[in-house]
Amino acid sequence: MSPPWFSWSLRIATIWSLGYAALGVTWMLGGPGFPFGRANDPSAEITAFSGLEADVGGAVIAGLGLVGGLVVLTLARRPARGPVRSATLGSAWALAILLILVVPDYRPLLATAYAPIILVGAPFGWPPDVALGDVFPWPVVNQLVCIVGGVAWAGTAIASGRIGRGACLTCGRAGEEGWTSPSSATRWGRWVTAVAVAIPLLYAATRYAWALGIPLGISESFFREGQAIGLWFAGAALASLAVGGALLTTGLALPWGTRFPSWIPRLAGHRVPPLLAIVPATVVALLVTSAGLMFVRILLAGAFTDVFEFGADVGWVALAPELLWPVWGVALVAATLAYHYRRRGRCEVCGRG
Repeated sequence: MSPPWFSWSLRIATIWSLGYAALGVTWMLGGPGFPFGRANDPSAEITAFSGLEADVGGAVIAGLGLVGGLVVLTLARRPARGPVRSATLGSAWALAILLILVVPDYRPLLATAYAPIILVGAPFGWPPDVALGDVFPWPVVNQLVCIVGGVAWAGTAIASGRIGRGACLTCGRAGEEGWTSPSSATRWGRWVTAVAVAIPLLYAATRYAWALGIPLGISESFFREGQAIGLWFAGAALASLAVGGALLTTGLALPWGTRFPSWIPRLAGHRVPPLLAIVPATVVALLVTSAGLMFVRILLAGAFTDVFEFGADVGWVALAPELLWPVWGVALVAATLAYHYRRRGRCEVCGRG
């Protein structure tokens, strides 16, 4: 029996693939809304596709969408063995990685982080001259839609992998649990959780320093410019979100992550639904990983000062936290996985556990 998420992954992957194939044809023929390239995206320089034109890009997107549709059709038939399964599994993972880690830059993370700040500050006119639509232009919305498609493709790839190794489609167990057992996951989960907590705190420390008047890792002139427009207070708000996220991350390894603590009214002592921790942690992990990879890619290309106007004013102390974001993302995924292994009980389908 297939779990509901497998069917939903196939459906979303199908809709996404065929929908983007149609959009690709439209853009190839000159239709509006192509979200890539310098002519269509004001911040195209930070993306991996800054030089992409609508005609070529539309054709590539249409081709990938059609290939995706064929992969979904093959996965739905569940080839259990042989080169067909290997090819479909590899294609599904390749599409997932492309959509989750290569297409997005750091704007989806910023938009997600700034959205609550803008909503709370809107009645007070803060941040000044910034509306919700400013952080969610069409190229950023497109990246978020691509991430959703990538998650669907990852789901189909996970299901295909389970089918290939004869594991239970619902829980993924195929025999002895080994490193995925609750006791093992508890041990290694503590280490990866510690890493996932430390890096956002390092990022927050630099932003709090700027808000407190300490130009840590940045030039004095750039610091004064940011002070004049209140930029560092917005940075402190983001830092507070990072600290809050780090505190919540500790729940992936500590007892309060399984039972609500005593200071929470009405919920104290009740069981924490696993998805309440797993879903937001996974979303944050994906966003920070893609954002961090953008910084690493630009830096390795030697284009940091060309892409960012403030590049010459920022030193390694200020930039290091962003370069560690891919490590943060991987550690947070691992910590979330360990939490899942600790929390899952006996499978109702295969009886393992």
